[in-house]
Amino acid sequence: MATKHKLLTDISLKGLEIAPSQIRGAVRIVPLLRREVRGDLRLVRRGYNEDITIVSLEGKTAEAGMKYYSYVPHGLVISWSEDGNPIATFGGQMLKPDGKRLDCGCASVRLMHRMAKRESKNQLRFLPLHLAMEGFLSLFFSGPDIAWSEYSKYALSHGLGSRSEMSFSGHYIAGLEDALRVFEIHPRQVGVLVFVAETLASAFVVPTPEDYRALHTSLLEDFYGELIYEYSLMFDTPFPMDLSVNESKINSLADLRSAIAKMRFDWASFQGFMAEGLLQRQLRSQIVYTAGPFVLQRFITNLLPKEENHIGEAIVRENGELEYLKTYRLSAAQTRRVYLLSQLDLYNWNLDATAKALGNTREEFVLRLETSGFGYLMNQQVRDAARKKAKK
Repeated sequence: MATKHKLLTDISLKGLEIAPSQIRGAVRIVPLLRREVRGDLRLVRRGYNEDITIVSLEGKTAEAGMKYYSYVPHGLVISWSEDGNPIATFGGQMLKPDGKRLDCGCASVRLMHRMAKRESKNQLRFLPLHLAMEGFLSLFFSGPDIAWSEYSKYALSHGLGSRSEMSFSGHYIAGLEDALRVFEIHPRQVGVLVFVAETLASAFVVPTPEDYRALHTSLLEDFYGELIYEYSLMFDTPFPMDLSVNESKINSLADLRSAIAKMRFDWASFQGFMAEGLLQRQLRSQIVYTAGPFVLQRFITNLLPKEENHIGEAIVRENGELEYLKTYRLSAAQTRRVYLLSQLDLYNWNLDATAKALGNTREEFVLRLETSGFGYLMNQQVRDAARKKAKK
C-alpha cells in the first residue's frame, strides 16, 4: 500500500469500480468509476504544437548535458490543496507559458526544462508517458562501473550513450478514435482500461469525472507499442464474452436487481483478471515529486521476458487511493533489451557471470546483446570471436 513517503509496490484500484466494457471492432474500453470524488487534486491538459520537443534532464544527466527528444503533443498540469478542500475549477486559474519555441524552418522545436517542473506553490507541470519513458530509457544507463576488458572504449567512457525506442501514436491504432468517439462516458467515470484484441494496451485514471471528460480524447495523443499497433490491424473483433441473467430464477424485482448486481460484479472481476498483467504485478518505482498529500511516481513492472510488461506513472494519495495513472505496454523487443541490461547490472557487467546465470555460453550471450542492439558496448575482438564461434 502506497503512502506519502513510500514507493508504489503494486497498482491497486482502491476507491475505483470496474464497469461493464464497451466494444467497437477489436477495441474494448472498460470504464473505471470513482466511488468518492474529493476535488482536492485536479488535472488540465496543456497543448503543444511543435514537431519535436527537447527536454533538459535534471540531476547527474543534466550535468552531462543529457536531453530527451520526442514528439510531445501535450503536458498535464496538476493543482492540489494541502487541507483537502476542493480547488478552483480549471479555466479560472492562471497558467504560465511553458518552455521556449524555436522555428527551424523545416520543423518547429520546443525547448523545455525537466520532465516534471513546479510552476507555483501548488501547481506542477509534467509530460505524461514521457516521464515514464525517460525513466525506462535511463535504466542502467551508466554502463559498467568496472573497466572490464571486454567492453569498448565508448562503453567505458559513455555507458549506453544515446538510447531510443519507437512507438505509435494512438491515431494509428485502428478503431481507437472511433471507439472514443461513440462510447458512453459514465457520470462517475474517471478512467479506462483499453484493450486491443483482448490485450491490455493502456490504463488511464484521473482525479475527477470533469477532468476525465476533458482528457477523454487525449488517449489518441498517447503512444502505444508495436504489438498493440499490429493487433489493431490483424483483428477486427474481440473474443465473445457474454453474461446473462437466468430468467428461471427471477420471480420479483428484488431477484432481478440481485441478479444484475451479481452479473456486474462477475463482469468487473473478469475484466480485472484480464488486466492482471498490470494489476497483479510487483513494481520497481521511483518518486518524482511529493505534492502535499500526493506522490507522483514512475514505475516499471518486475520484468518477465515471456510475459507482458508495463511502464507508467501514477499519483497516489496518503491512504493508497489512485488519483492518476497512465501506462504503456512494452513490446517483446523492449522487454528483452532492458532485461539483458538488468542482468548485466545485477552481475556487475561481467559477461561470463551474466551468461552463466542466463544459461548461455559467453559467445551466445554476446550474440544476444548484438541482436538487441547493444553490440557497440563490446570491443571488436569479443564480437568477432562470438560470430566465429556461431559459424562453426
